[in-house]
Amino acid sequence: MGLIKQYVQITFFSILFACSISLFLDPNNLAPGGVTGIAILLNSVTGVETGTLVFLLNVPILLLGWWKFGGKFILSTVYAIVVVSVATNLLSVFPPLTRDPLGAALAGAFLTGLSIASIMKVHATTGGIDIIVKILRRKYPHLKTNNIYLLLDSVIVILAMLVFGNIEAGIYAGITVLVASYIMDLVLYGRDEASLFLIVTDRSEEVAGRLLDELKVGVTYLNGMGAFTEKEKEIILCATRKVQAPKVEEIVKEVDDNAFLIVTKAKEIYGEGYKSYDAELI
Repeated sequence: MGLIKQYVQITFFSILFACSISLFLDPNNLAPGGVTGIAILLNSVTGVETGTLVFLLNVPILLLGWWKFGGKFILSTVYAIVVVSVATNLLSVFPPLTRDPLGAALAGAFLTGLSIASIMKVHATTGGIDIIVKILRRKYPHLKTNNIYLLLDSVIVILAMLVFGNIEAGIYAGITVLVASYIMDLVLYGRDEASLFLIVTDRSEEVAGRLLDELKVGVTYLNGMGAFTEKEKEIILCATRKVQAPKVEEIVKEVDDNAFLIVTKAKEIYGEGYKSYDAELI
């Protein structure tokens, strides 16, 4: 993807994300988890513009991410955060598109999930919780990513009930979190398809060990031989649900960035952990 095309897409979806905040979530007191949710809560307490708070809250997180992971991924993320922050403040002068809390929750969730997932697909992020989760996973690898997100978002939803003084604010915020998460998964990973990996690496045992320990997925060794080198190699065959596919790629890259990796779609997988032969016949 060309750099210009990448940043055009980041700009468009960052503005779309800002629309979800300023035109649906913020004016209806819906705090949908993450840094955005914290910013909306602080806005109601301090009066500081939500977009400004999104930027300020992300600054220490970005610095922490830079320190932990280096600056290579930071530039596009900083750009996305700046666009979201500025656009959120600019759009806040317009009236909300709905005052119905359920409608605002669903519309805001749809736009949030679509925009964040689309930004991630062009190799950027909107910062915030994503970086914190990555740091926690590095320190506590036994923790599951989804559980960390759920815990952090649950805390923010509970705070929303306290700050706004009613349980409905928390209920609708929870609906926003769940719907946005579903839309993100749908955009990033598709529906029922799985991913099939063929991994050729000189560090096959280490890669396989991490796949088994961290993702709990089945791994099979295939015997192969390089036609040019005439050396025997162990090829890793691994099938996962699409939601786990990015983590498989991350593990392979971390262990051996010279590995030869083939990723393809698997329309259906039968067996332990996947579809049952008997169930499919009913």
